[in-house]
Amino acid sequence: MTNVAQAARPAAVSPHRPRGGRSGRARSAMSYGFISLYTALTVAFGILPALYALYLAFTDGNGDFAGFANFTKVVGDFRFLPAVGHVAYFLVVWLIALVVLVTILAIAVHAIRVRWLGSTLRLIFYLPGALAGASSVLLWLFLLDPTASPVGGLLRLLGQSSFVEVIVPAHLPPIFAIIAFWTGAGGWIVIMYGALNNISAEVIEAARIDGAGPIQIAWRIQLPMLRKWISYMGIMSLAAGTQLFVEPQLLSQASNAVVPNDYSLNQLAYQYAFQQNDFNGAAAISMLLLVIALALSALFVLRGGLFETD
Repeated sequence: MTNVAQAARPAAVSPHRPRGGRSGRARSAMSYGFISLYTALTVAFGILPALYALYLAFTDGNGDFAGFANFTKVVGDFRFLPAVGHVAYFLVVWLIALVVLVTILAIAVHAIRVRWLGSTLRLIFYLPGALAGASSVLLWLFLLDPTASPVGGLLRLLGQSSFVEVIVPAHLPPIFAIIAFWTGAGGWIVIMYGALNNISAEVIEAARIDGAGPIQIAWRIQLPMLRKWISYMGIMSLAAGTQLFVEPQLLSQASNAVVPNDYSLNQLAYQYAFQQNDFNGAAAISMLLLVIALALSALFVLRGGLFETD
């Protein structure tokens, strides 16, 4: 009887024996397949162009080593520092508005208990992001003209009676920040909403039982748990913001150069490459942008604890 019982008992699975070996290998192969195309595109359109730009930045037009001559030339250009100031001003306005308003709106939408209303608001927030950058700017060209804009009365109330008065250079950083927020904030609101859904409902309920109100829950529970996502949003938005080009370029063309065609660093690099035929100087500007973006991104990573494990 003992032998029969032992025979009927299922064989013990060795703790060292791999389970689902074949399916595990299939999943592994599928994972490599998913990342292979991304890796190839990153190498072809990211790493290799960056290495070529690095080569151009340290050589002259004949391909000879030039040291830091190209960097000295572009930094000494009278247009360089104003372009740096324009981009920096835009980034400060945009990033502060993006981080504060996106976080507040995401928490507010998450607090809505009516499902259809929350879904509708998320769709409304996301729709502007479906427009391409150039299309969005063209729409804003119409909105910024007091003679044709549906908000022309508000613009005239602010003392702006013509398109040229609206887009004077002093007004441009806030205008570009508004355009960038309008096109990009909706996607981040949806991402933040998803991150809020990962917060345990038991934690929120325990806080309510302890007497915490919505503001206290947002400040003491939701915001700390969103810190990594906010840091990630800051890094990605910073990378996009340093590439400011489409908005000032289209406004420059639409305003007959009231907005200068070297307003941003990317525009200045474009001028070097395609107006002055100086690709080495343009590459030097791109390398400076890359270094600045990497340094600021590292700051976001360190301060935001992006790679810390919970």
